[in-house]
Amino acid sequence: MRGTDFWRAQATRPDGDTAADPGDDAERFSRAVSGDRRGAVWPQLARMDGVVPAAGGAHENSGPVSGGGQRPSGAGRADGGAVGSRGGGVPARGPDFARAVPHNGYAWWYVDALSDDGQQGITIIAFIGSVFSPYYAFARRHGSVDPLNHCALNVAVYRPGSKRWAMTERPRGAVARSANHLQIGPSALEWDGKVLTIHINEITVPFPGRLRGTVRVVPSALTTQAFSLNEDGRHVWWPIAPCARVQVALEAPHLRWQGDGYFDMNSGDAPIESGFTDWQWARGALHDGSAILYEAQRRDGTSLTMALRFDDDGRMQSFAPPETVALRRTGWQVGRSLQSENGARVIRTLEDAPFYARSVIGAQLCGEPVMMMHESLSLDRFRKPVVQAMLPFRMPRARK
Repeated sequence: MRGTDFWRAQATRPDGDTAADPGDDAERFSRAVSGDRRGAVWPQLARMDGVVPAAGGAHENSGPVSGGGQRPSGAGRADGGAVGSRGGGVPARGPDFARAVPHNGYAWWYVDALSDDGQQGITIIAFIGSVFSPYYAFARRHGSVDPLNHCALNVAVYRPGSKRWAMTERPRGAVARSANHLQIGPSALEWDGKVLTIHINEITVPFPGRLRGTVRVVPSALTTQAFSLNEDGRHVWWPIAPCARVQVALEAPHLRWQGDGYFDMNSGDAPIESGFTDWQWARGALHDGSAILYEAQRRDGTSLTMALRFDDDGRMQSFAPPETVALRRTGWQVGRSLQSENGARVIRTLEDAPFYARSVIGAQLCGEPVMMMHESLSLDRFRKPVVQAMLPFRMPRARK
């Protein structure tokens, strides 16, 4: 990541949290030309044309991990098999918001970004079949459930010393979608072939307040490779745009900034907790692309490890993952770890929940320091009745 490190991070060292420094909101966008490693970001994307092949084709420089096998080059084990879209072929020429989601299944589209000045962050997740919904989990115990009756847009805005969170679940009647459009209540995602525009109009919890504005995600390229996360192919991950520029323009709270970001999708035809016990995931912007780390323990006792590097044109390489560094547990005692070449440290814990943590972590990958957006998830904890009883306080449900 360029510029000032997130919340004034110091040099990478073994784990140890630091307090967030206070800071003010950015008052205006910086120039529309990115600094040291990208070309023009706005108003158009110079390298998008011709990047995504027609259906049935494949990007000549993008391929499955280690040439199509189940292992990456070097040490480590990658049981994330390379797949196309469900049923064969390559993923769609865009987010494919109209994709079929089977009963009891899910699909989510995820965006995150860290500001160029290192002071702010955002994550946005659009859910069809909200995987962490207590209402969806309860309904599934009584039979097959339509995932379109459990949709939500989760938005989390992070500033030094403060954050805002919104995640209101909505029923089928509040959802409309096509291949390039997804409406969930008053919020919507739109894909025009080059830019993902997210229109946010949500109410925060636990303290009600307005969260409203626009986020634009401008990929430098789209990938054509999705990955099966388990042997039976029931859970799939697609890193749609590992390298992107994100522009944030919020009215409430008043925020304007831009930074390096990321856009992916996960989907499954079964509840996520039926496939995994826990996972650690992280992504970070490198000088000439991005790196993504995926570690998961499957419910059947096997494990998944992937270490991938993407350049700005979407070309992918696997690399030998470095040693895993144990990080300090969260306040809820959720375990955190990250593969890093020279130690790692938690710069800030963004979310600390009974079964989940989101953090910004300083690490070293591919020989350079990198700020990682990191997630830790314990699905064994998520299944516990006491945790399910807590979730409605962060995830209210609208009647219509």
